[in-house]
Order: sequence, then structure tokens, then C-alpha cells
Amino acid sequence: MPSDAHQIPGEIDRSGGTAIHVQLREILRRYITASNMPGAALPSERILAERFGLARMTVRQAIDALVGEEILERVVGLGTFVRKPKLDLQVKLTSYSEEMQRRGMVPAAKVLSFEQIAASAFLARELQLEEGTPLVRFRRLLLADGEPMSVDENFIPAHRVPGLLDGEPPTSLYNVLRDNYGLVMEWGEDMIEATAASPSTARLLNVEVGMPLLKIQRHAFVSRTMADYSVSYYRADRYKLWVPLQRPGGRPGRQPGATYRGV
Repeated sequence: MPSDAHQIPGEIDRSGGTAIHVQLREILRRYITASNMPGAALPSERILAERFGLARMTVRQAIDALVGEEILERVVGLGTFVRKPKLDLQVKLTSYSEEMQRRGMVPAAKVLSFEQIAASAFLARELQLEEGTPLVRFRRLLLADGEPMSVDENFIPAHRVPGLLDGEPPTSLYNVLRDNYGLVMEWGEDMIEATAASPSTARLLNVEVGMPLLKIQRHAFVSRTMADYSVSYYRADRYKLWVPLQRPGGRPGRQPGATYRGV
């Protein structure tokens, strides 16, 4: 997005019946859509006012509308920017890599830990095991187009995956569990809540400490046996939760086309 507002095409029609701030809003919307530059800076209100011969209050009204539509976002002390689109977060037992590729993004992961640990009292309770049971802990930072998206941590009973730690960390955990160990996650339960970024998580996700995150705890099952417990922290500025609803006994609606999270 240029700082020179004269590169923004379009003019205000003062003889028409459409409100001036609405005309400017649509001029900016068309330019933002055509430019397709998420994260780019918008020219200042003063520059836009000079470009279109308007009062700054009128320019602010148009920008406010686009901020309300989550097309633009204001950053205190820095200016107004084209908002990066949020990815729809849908709860399905599928691959993060496949989903990012479907969206035209390049997935990647940075392994933070891949080790055996003893189940704490908390993890033993979550996995329905005895305290001290050996677990495989697999913690990763998931990225898309080089940008941090989430921190994922999986805990798997070690006796279910003998030899897993002998090789390199898997690029797709659920694919390895399926292909090498016959563990196909058939169903799961997720608990989703809001939380604030701790200093360590904020550093990994490249966000401010205390920034809102989506925390998702998952219990995944093979038949009636729990095979994986995981905790994920998603950037709330890059994801929105999409939940299909259906009345019990009703006809099924359209099938969701997107998937969620790195497994």
C-alpha cells in the first residue's frame, strides 16, 4: 500500500446521492482488494483527506467502517494497516500441513522438544494412566509462509509407539501414528478457551505478552482407548472459530471444507 495516496484510483462524486464517506469507504475497499497486500500500511488520514479533498472526520468515518469490518486495523503509535485475514479454525482430526497447502500457504514446523518423560499427576489424569507412565512428548512451533501460527504439544503413551524416538521427529505426527503403528484417531474431544500469552509462548509466536490466544486441549481416541492428549495455543489475531450446528435428528448441512491444527 503506497504512502502516496495519489496512486489510489477513484474520485468522489459530490453530485450523487451516495454519502461521501460511503464512497470513500468503497474506493478504499476496492483498492485494498486489488492490491492484496495484507499487513501493508494505509496512507494517513491527513494524506487521504488531501488526496480526495475531504475533511479528516469524513476520512476517519470511512476508515472506522473498514476497521469494523476487519478489513483494516489500527495499531497505536504506528498507523492503520490492511488486516491479515483470519483462518477459520474448525475442529477436525486432519493435517495442519494439508490444510495450509489447501489455502495456498507453505506449512513448516520447528521442533521444540521430542523426548520421553514420566507422566505427571496432571498428564496421568488426562491420559487415564498411572502417574509416572512413560510418555512421548512432542512440542512444535507451527508456521505458515514463515509466520508463527501456533504452539502444539502432544503427549502419547510410549508403549503405544515403540521406537518412535529412535528416528527423526515426524513431519506429520498423525500420519506416522497411522502408517507405522496402526493408530488411526477415530474421534476426539476438544476443550476451547481463551487465555493470555505467557512470556515464553509470546516469544515463540512473536506477539506481545498477554495477547489473547485460543487454547485448545484435545483428547484423541482409537476406538475406546485414548492415544493422544495435546495442548495447542493459537494466535487469536490469525484464527477465528467456525462451529457447524445442527438440531438433533435434523438433516445434515453442507460439509465443512476447512480443517484445523497441526497433527
